Amino acid sequence: MAAKRQSVSRSGAQSTARASAAPRLDRLIHERMRLAIVSTLAVHDALSFNDLKKLLKTSDGNLSVHARKLEEAGYITCTKFFEGRVPKTEFRLTAAGRRALERYLDHMEALIHATRAR
Repeated sequence: MAAKRQSVSRSGAQSTARASAAPRLDRLIHERMRLAIVSTLAVHDALSFNDLKKLLKTSDGNLSVHARKLEEAGYITCTKFFEGRVPKTEFRLTAAGRRALERYLDHMEALIHATRAR
């Protein structure tokens, strides 16, 4: 019985070592709406607030909250301007945001491959 416990303990230590060696998941991008924002901006040069809201089928408040978090992290830029008398907001993915998305996708691909290899 003691040998079995040692075996379990060793395998637990091995999985802990593997977990600590694995790259950390970017929790900022991992949230569903923020991942959707970053992914959508990755395939468009720029999108207006209204266009992004329509594509993601979300509310003004939800988009605003998540876009602000991404902007604070430096993953997207938010430019406000006027077209005539109408205020406009435009979002773009930054180079840092693109790198973060690439790291996130690499992490997810590694998880998929590791899971399928079992």
